[in-house]
Amino acid sequence: MTLFDSSAPERRVTVEADGGSRGNPGPAGYGAVVLEPVTRAVLAEAAESLGTVTNNVAEYRGLIAGLDAALALGATHVDVRMDSKLVVEQMSGRWQIKHPDMKPLALQAKQLVREFRRVTFTWIPREINKHADRLANEAMDDAAAGRTWSRRVMAEASTPVAAPRRSPDMGPPTTTVLLRHGETRLSVEKRFSGPTAEPLSARGEAQAAAAAARLASRTVAPLEAIVCSPVARAVATAQPVAAALGLDILIEDGLRETDFGDWDGYLFAEVAAKWPAEMAAWRDDPDAAPPHGESLAATARRVRQARDRILAAHPARTVLVVSHVTPIKTLVRMALDAPLAAVHRMHLDLAAISEIAWYADGPAVMRSYNETFHLEGL
Repeated sequence: MTLFDSSAPERRVTVEADGGSRGNPGPAGYGAVVLEPVTRAVLAEAAESLGTVTNNVAEYRGLIAGLDAALALGATHVDVRMDSKLVVEQMSGRWQIKHPDMKPLALQAKQLVREFRRVTFTWIPREINKHADRLANEAMDDAAAGRTWSRRVMAEASTPVAAPRRSPDMGPPTTTVLLRHGETRLSVEKRFSGPTAEPLSARGEAQAAAAAARLASRTVAPLEAIVCSPVARAVATAQPVAAALGLDILIEDGLRETDFGDWDGYLFAEVAAKWPAEMAAWRDDPDAAPPHGESLAATARRVRQARDRILAAHPARTVLVVSHVTPIKTLVRMALDAPLAAVHRMHLDLAAISEIAWYADGPAVMRSYNETFHLEGL
């Protein structure tokens, strides 16, 4: 049964939670923080010393506290990020819950999840979960000292920017999951690489396989279609995902990389030395193009047209878009309503995953950008 109020205005938040004990079981505590997803402004904090319990109990208590705080803020969509693999996998339904101490806590968490329109669970490394980890350690310090301690703060001064108003009958968005292609010889050397038939390197193939495993494991809003640039390195990146999910690859020419013309294959410094005036113009003017190449403005026009075709063909579905650095950053720029020059101010890693929700009445929501957790160890 769904418990959320479908008429409530949309509000998205990120919850980061952690818990631990010194001894397992031992003096334990948890910490949770609710963040505005784009600015990462702190909206709420929660922490508590728990006496003597296990790490996993403390982690679940942190999750429950974070969801409670998000609910109190009126959140409708929550992205939960934790460094507990066990909690993330169990709440995502991929691992069974066997321990008797975990079952009532997991049930309580799942009951809270049903209060929202959508909740996603993502594993993050501990070093990224610093805020919640700090709160949990403060709680553990007090538990170790035999003190009962808790913290509940709703940061009214950090109210997030209101989401764009949407008509209630517009329905769910079309979600594009954006995957940049894997490594090639030219990308390793940081050379301009346009729509040329440059194959993936061995590491690029491994990156594509890792991305496929990550995307195939989605349990919330699983991928329903794959749309890909026609360029060989993008197709080679899409193929493992297609094989894992049993989906066809739909080619969209508008997703190809910018044509860098005479600059293709050159290092940035080499271009600046050989074509100084053209390079300066290209950096300052989106309508300026490399010799025999394509301007950023021209790229943006065809990427926008490609996006419109994708949204028209896949309404309210979740679509994997496999493309290149410039088209993906262009889609991000469009979602954020940023100027053309913003593409020069973004970094996007090879085989990185980003996600945008496009609503039928125009506004878009950036859900994630440049996720590379799946590439660790490569």
